[in-house]
Amino acid sequence: MALTGIQIFKLLPKTNCGECGVPTCLAFAMNLAAGKAELDACPYVSDEAREQLAEASAPPIRPLTVGYGDTATKIGGETVMFRHEKTFFNPPGIAGLIKDTDEGIADKVKNWASFQFERVGLNLRPELVFLVCDSGDAAKFEAAAKEVIDNSDLSVILACEDPEVMAPAAKALKDNNPLLYAATNANADKMSALAGELGCPLAVKGVDIDEVAELSDELTAAGHKDLVLDTGARDIAGVFEDQLALRRAALMQQNRILGFPTIAFANELGDSLGEQVVAAAMLIAKYAGIVVLDDLTAEVVFPLLLERLNIYTDPQRPMTVTEGIYEIGGPEAASPLLITTNFSLTYFIVSGEIESSRVPAWLLIKDTEGLSVMTAWAAGKFSGDDVGMFVKKIGIEDKIDHTSLIIPGYAAAIAGDVEEELPGWNIQVGPREAAHLTKFLKEWSA
Repeated sequence: MALTGIQIFKLLPKTNCGECGVPTCLAFAMNLAAGKAELDACPYVSDEAREQLAEASAPPIRPLTVGYGDTATKIGGETVMFRHEKTFFNPPGIAGLIKDTDEGIADKVKNWASFQFERVGLNLRPELVFLVCDSGDAAKFEAAAKEVIDNSDLSVILACEDPEVMAPAAKALKDNNPLLYAATNANADKMSALAGELGCPLAVKGVDIDEVAELSDELTAAGHKDLVLDTGARDIAGVFEDQLALRRAALMQQNRILGFPTIAFANELGDSLGEQVVAAAMLIAKYAGIVVLDDLTAEVVFPLLLERLNIYTDPQRPMTVTEGIYEIGGPEAASPLLITTNFSLTYFIVSGEIESSRVPAWLLIKDTEGLSVMTAWAAGKFSGDDVGMFVKKIGIEDKIDHTSLIIPGYAAAIAGDVEEELPGWNIQVGPREAAHLTKFLKEWSA
């Protein structure tokens, strides 16, 4: 059961050193109780207190990581039912299914790994391969697992319910931290031993939630902390109900036995890939930790990645891009120079219109704390003085051979102040609507 702030405070060293980022131990205790701080931020907690606090302050759904490197997928760790209450932290992994009997495994995983899309300064991509032992042959399964790893950076879920067949592939991929799928009533002892030996996360599969709870209880008692739950439901209503039930049990009832992330199979919820995508979209929202599809294509992956991004961002914080100089279309020294705010939607609309114009350009992004042009101007975060100073310090003068700056049409009022801050510059007011940038840039001259 979670401790109150006062209970946590009693276990802290009470030095009020401030090294945790807040001035007093009481303030830190309150933040820890509210989930706004990490225990590791306090350098002076005793080992005994740390053990008590680590358990008490752990999120109701245990976080764990599947895979390695760029595609390591952290799942779980959620603390709320609805993102408007706080936020969702760890987006679900998206996996494509491959059988060890399939032809062209190398080409398929290379293709999947190539699906990478830049959005809001982030690289969006699928992360996982759900590798099924269809052959029943340990050597063939191991070879297929190695083929996935050797030809892509995708992380792997090894799917085989025979521990003897699973073992060689799991040992070969030990350093890649695969998820072992799955422990069942029939194989729990041996699968538990294999996962324990290798230190790999382990999936738990039952025919219903009650069986999953029994297996989870047994495996946690055996020392397994990194579990992923599969309730066995394979119809869309059943999967939906189970995802909700597990989330409620973990968050509202503080049921630690069911407080683990889940894996769900969109590939079994529709005959066509289109139907699977609809099911996957539902599972991303409610509340799968890993979603498996039969295949990954660009038209499947991209909308799911965007949905995932939109859901797993903090609704209380604007989405932003990094302040700096952005080169669009390979600009040269004589190319036009524009400036706008770091609100992600503003950036992507403006940069997209510049790309569409086929006029290479320099785009300056000023940090306005994620506000759009009009809002930032009204809040004093996109004033003429600030814009002028920003242009001076960013170093764009070393990249261009002219002194013309295009400001957004909605910020026309700052033109005079920018000119005062940048003597000798030609401050041009661009169009109010980004859609008109193409015509403006094609007719532009310094």
